[in-house]
Amino acid sequence: MVVKTPPMGWNSWNTFGDRIDEQMIMEMADAMVSTGLKEAGYEYLVIDDCWSEKKRDRNGRLVADHVKFPHGMKYVADYVHGKGLKFGMYSCAGNLTCAGYPGSYEHEFTDAETFASWDVDFLKYDYCYHSPIVPGKYLYRRMGLALENTGRDILFSACSWGSDETAEWIKSTGASMWRSTPDIFDNWNSIRNLTERQSSLHPYNAPGCFNDMDMLVVGMHGNGNVGIGGCDDVQYRTHFSIWAMMGSPLMIGSDIRKMDEETRRTLMNREVLAIDQDPALRQPYRLEMQEAPGTEDLLVYARHLDGGDIAVGFFNMGGEKRQTGLNMDQLGLPVSTGRTAAFHELWTGGTVRPENGTLRLELEPYGCALYRAKLEALPY
Repeated sequence: MVVKTPPMGWNSWNTFGDRIDEQMIMEMADAMVSTGLKEAGYEYLVIDDCWSEKKRDRNGRLVADHVKFPHGMKYVADYVHGKGLKFGMYSCAGNLTCAGYPGSYEHEFTDAETFASWDVDFLKYDYCYHSPIVPGKYLYRRMGLALENTGRDILFSACSWGSDETAEWIKSTGASMWRSTPDIFDNWNSIRNLTERQSSLHPYNAPGCFNDMDMLVVGMHGNGNVGIGGCDDVQYRTHFSIWAMMGSPLMIGSDIRKMDEETRRTLMNREVLAIDQDPALRQPYRLEMQEAPGTEDLLVYARHLDGGDIAVGFFNMGGEKRQTGLNMDQLGLPVSTGRTAAFHELWTGGTVRPENGTLRLELEPYGCALYRAKLEALPY
C-alpha cells in the first residue's frame, strides 16, 4: 500500500507496556472519537507488544492471550472499525518479540495471513532477537512481501531503530514508515537526542516511506511504561513541533482517557498538524546561526510547503532564554527579489514581519516558535 502523508494514531506501548487488555483498548477507541482525535486525523489504534500467548497453537499460528483478549483479536478489530478507526498490531523480525513473546521469524507468511484474517490495518514490526547471520534488509523485505500478498491493505511500520544502515534499504521492503531512531523516553534528554540523530536522515524522508522519530510522549508527565522523568507542557509543545516540522508519523503514547486541556491543545493544533501532513513533504533544511554563546542550543529549520508557503521552526533545546532570528537571505528572499513574508506563529496566533530583512525573536527555556510564512511584496 502507498501512504501519502505521515500516519497518525495512538499506540499502547509508551504508557501501558504489558498492561494491556481488551477493555482498555476499546476504551481508547471510544476516547479517540469522543476527544476529537479521530476528527483531527488520528486514525490508527495500535496494540504493541505483549498481546499474544507465549506459544503458538498446534498449527503454528499466533494466538491472542486468552486472559487479556478473551474474545480474540477479530472481536477487538471489529470494535475499533465500528468507531471509524483503523486497527494495528505488533510483531517482530526475530524469534522473540522485545518482551519475549513469539516473533515472526520464519513465520512471516503465516503471520501475515493471520493478521489479515483479523482485519488488521497496520503492523509495527520490531527488531529484537533477530538472526545474527541474516541481514535485517532480508527480514523486512520478507515480511513486506508477505503483507503485500495477503489481499488486504496493511500499513507496514518497520521498527529497526535505524540500525544496520536501515535508511539505505528500507524503501526496498514496502514499508510505509520506518523507525529512524532508538526508543523514546519521557524526558527532555531523550527528545533532544532523537532530534539530533534525525539531522543526517532528512534526505530519506518522503511520501510513501516516512522517517518515524518514535511515538509521542506529549501529556505523559512521567507516568507509564517509558515515563522516566517527564517533561513540562512547554517541552511537550516543542517536542510536538519538531516532530511536525520533520514530517514524522504522529503516534500518541499517553493515556488519552485522562488528557488534560493543555495536552489536547497541543495534540490537536490543526495548523501544526497541517505542517506535518503537508502533501509535498519536502526536505527540511537547517538555517545556520552565527557562532555565539548558546547557539549550540538553538535549532532553526525551514521547509517549503505545497503551494509556496514556508514552514520555519525555531527550537531552544537548552534551559536558558535565547535570542535568535534569521536573515531573509537564508530563505531565498533578499531585498532584490522584491519579496518578504508574513510570519504567522502557529501556537500564539500572532503575525510578525521582518524589519530590515531580518526577523528577531526570543525563545523561553526549551521553547519554540513555529511559523507558516506567506510570501508578499515588499512595501517599498
